[in-house]
Amino acid sequence: MVKVEPPEGDVTRQFGLKRGNQTGYYVQWNAGKRNVSVDLRSPGGPDLVRRLAGAADVVVENFRPGVLASFGLDWERLSAENSSLVMLSISGFGQDGPESERAAYAGIIHAESGWLARQADYTGGPAFDSRLSSADTTAGLHGLVALLAALRVKEATGVGQHIDLAMIDAFLGTDDYAHWVLDDGTVGQGAGEIWPTKTGPVIVMGDFRWIWKCATRFLGLVDPTSEGAELTEKVANRRKTWGDFMETFETRADLTAALDKANLAWGDVKEGKEVFDSPTLADRKTVVSVDDRVGGTRPMVQSPYRFSVSESGVRGPAAIQGEHNSDVLAEWLGLDDAAVVELEQSCVLVTEEDST
Repeated sequence: MVKVEPPEGDVTRQFGLKRGNQTGYYVQWNAGKRNVSVDLRSPGGPDLVRRLAGAADVVVENFRPGVLASFGLDWERLSAENSSLVMLSISGFGQDGPESERAAYAGIIHAESGWLARQADYTGGPAFDSRLSSADTTAGLHGLVALLAALRVKEATGVGQHIDLAMIDAFLGTDDYAHWVLDDGTVGQGAGEIWPTKTGPVIVMGDFRWIWKCATRFLGLVDPTSEGAELTEKVANRRKTWGDFMETFETRADLTAALDKANLAWGDVKEGKEVFDSPTLADRKTVVSVDDRVGGTRPMVQSPYRFSVSESGVRGPAAIQGEHNSDVLAEWLGLDDAAVVELEQSCVLVTEEDST
């Protein structure tokens, strides 16, 4: 995989703790990728990228619609020169349409999908954005699925195709509460609820009616409401009884044993580095160390795929800007060192030293 980076550098190089001029965010999403840095504004920049696309199986881009066309790097031009190319374009609101030219970040999609308002309604507080860029990662994963499908079609037909993936579509297509709004305009109760306990908060999954049914059947809880009481009173009394029960346990082991006895799924509400103290993460080697490019190592989350036969996982550190200019251009386009030097001297190719 080759990342083509602009001379000013990927914006994610500014997010997170820096070591060796690389941030944690950049390392997490770019470890193992080779890096070629090209200035599209230089006279020879678009031509070089067009030649790379001509040698590629897949091109992924997330420019605002119309930007690549201004450089002659749009789907029509690239596919005319490489008919088997599969190209994925990820944008906020699609490649055409009334809002296609709008800039989009994850937070914008979170807001316009209704997700932020829903979270605020659930907590009773003001709306605020998530610290997880869910719309970005969701679009990326849906994009990968689409690419794999398009590559299967290419294997069968020899013909490539363009995938227009809008973040708003991907996010709503993954929203398992969208059906509530489409059906009647309201949103039902969440799939889980957090309860305070003496040893810290615990999330218990399921509609409360299910939780109460399991509690009475397996744990001996009794409905304290008198016969004939209003539904609101009944619900309030049952919730208080359950909440009081959750706070009777002095140890986490006794609490989770009771929840397991009731066949209720539960989870610890963890903070900070508690997350990475998990025995499961240790057993699965979820965190690995990579070269930090300044003589040490830094931790990152490993690829989640575990194949029975194939190897997977991070293959190396995150690249320095323009680190693989010579290697990639020699391998893909057959350019020798002299040709690469000429491209560097004409400012088509950029290295980290050039960009600082």
